Amino acid sequence: MLKQLYIRDFALVERLELDLATGMTVLTGETGAGKSILLDALGLTLGDRADSDVVRHGSQRAEVAATFDVRTLSGVTAWLAEQELDQEEPEVQIRRTVSADGRSKGYINGNPAPIQQLRELGELLVDIHGQHAHQSLLKKEIQRQLLDDYAMHEALVNQVADLFRRWRRQHEAFARLTQSASERADRQGLLRYQVEELEALDLSVDELDALDAEHNRLAHASRLLGEGQGALARLSEGDEGNALSLLESTLAELQELAGFDARLGPICELLDGAVIQAGEAAAELRHYLSDVEVDPQRLEWVEERLDAIHQLSRKHQVRPEELPTRLQTLQAELAELDAADDQLGGMQADLEGLLAAYREAADALGTSRAAAAERLGGLVSANMQELGMGNGRFAVELERDAQAEPSAHGWERVEFRVSANPGQPLRPLGKVASGGELSRISLAIQVITAGKGRIPTLIFDEVDVGIGGGVAEMVGRQLRTLASKHQILCVTHQPQVAAQGHNHLQISKSSDGETTASQVVHLALAERVEEIARMLGGLRITEQTLSHAREMLDLAAAEG
Repeated sequence: MLKQLYIRDFALVERLELDLATGMTVLTGETGAGKSILLDALGLTLGDRADSDVVRHGSQRAEVAATFDVRTLSGVTAWLAEQELDQEEPEVQIRRTVSADGRSKGYINGNPAPIQQLRELGELLVDIHGQHAHQSLLKKEIQRQLLDDYAMHEALVNQVADLFRRWRRQHEAFARLTQSASERADRQGLLRYQVEELEALDLSVDELDALDAEHNRLAHASRLLGEGQGALARLSEGDEGNALSLLESTLAELQELAGFDARLGPICELLDGAVIQAGEAAAELRHYLSDVEVDPQRLEWVEERLDAIHQLSRKHQVRPEELPTRLQTLQAELAELDAADDQLGGMQADLEGLLAAYREAADALGTSRAAAAERLGGLVSANMQELGMGNGRFAVELERDAQAEPSAHGWERVEFRVSANPGQPLRPLGKVASGGELSRISLAIQVITAGKGRIPTLIFDEVDVGIGGGVAEMVGRQLRTLASKHQILCVTHQPQVAAQGHNHLQISKSSDGETTASQVVHLALAERVEEIARMLGGLRITEQTLSHAREMLDLAAAEG
């Protein structure tokens, strides 16, 4: 439900913090006082188009924030979690700003959000009935969902959707396997050639690194051998004056001198270690050189092997080291195609079984929908007539295409149709000419399906247009009844409707000669009497008018 609405510098509102309650809240006031401003501000948070004209004159930016309690709304919390916009508190805040230059920004729980996200979330939270954009009842999918909710056959709906998903997966797999024999044969021929080519290459996972290292060694074998032998000669195998001989003679001289001065002892130890390491280095180098050989034939083979690897990598458009993985992929696809004929028989039997199960479930869903559609049509028609549409008719049309493919929602297309006046045929709900009639029809549907609808907050904007007296009172009673299942906000000019509210907000407008501002006041009981009396009696309010207003409020409270 909508808990709070914060508005700053929006149209005629300078600053407003409005706390909202459960039940039915009515909004009243003189014509032009700004009743629709609150709905326009709320609509902005729900993704309506932003216009710089909404910014209060002289201000830099308009801001609107709506806070909703979502603790019982599993669909909303799931959507927030999916969008990574959830938080620990069981509420959500939608905020929108519009600058004087027309730029707009949206936020959900403090996170920047595109307008599309605001709209998606708004459609889960608020439904506005009247001449506004948020009329979900005009959407075919919502009409189908509302009928299914009213019919209370959720298990059937879920079964049909699950069978459809399974059938579609199997159907897609079967379609891949049942491509024409020539196409499959062509593909098998290409795959077999490519697999044989890669299998002949027989490239192991680590072979490429080893070949690169061997190629580098063979290509520089002459230099490695020549310069390595020179280094060995200078180190230990040359004539007198090689490094090892010099180290040994120097060590001998210092060891003799150390007999005269013990401080030379550590130096001798270092030199002794150097002699040992030089000897070991010479031995390792001698062993290394014994393995180095110039082998032009081996070098040629390595180069041809590397060239073959790189040619195939270019051919398959993968890196050389990915060729073994590429071979596995091609082998798997070839095996699938080779086994296609064996698989087709079994898959076709499974597909036919799934389709039969789907048809049975979808037919059962269709039967249940037909029965619910007839009941819903009769009840809504009767309710429309109580709301001043004496010849109003409502019907739920189920249309099934005999050639239709299975779908996640069953066979039928669901459409709400109405006739508001005698002699007129039933037409789609969205084509009803009068906005007031559309509001009352929507109200009639909502009252009958109360408790089934998924949207927690319903707003009715002047649903009493063109009615009065007993019909207006009936509208008010039905809104009050609907408020036992939903939070209701109703903008009204009719005292019979206003008297039915659990809560009452009065919108007024004032001016100091330079600026004009709208204010909203929560009315206590005595103030409600005066406001309803004003709506009843116009400019002159008598004691009789006040008494009538008190009686209307008392009757509404007594009826629950």
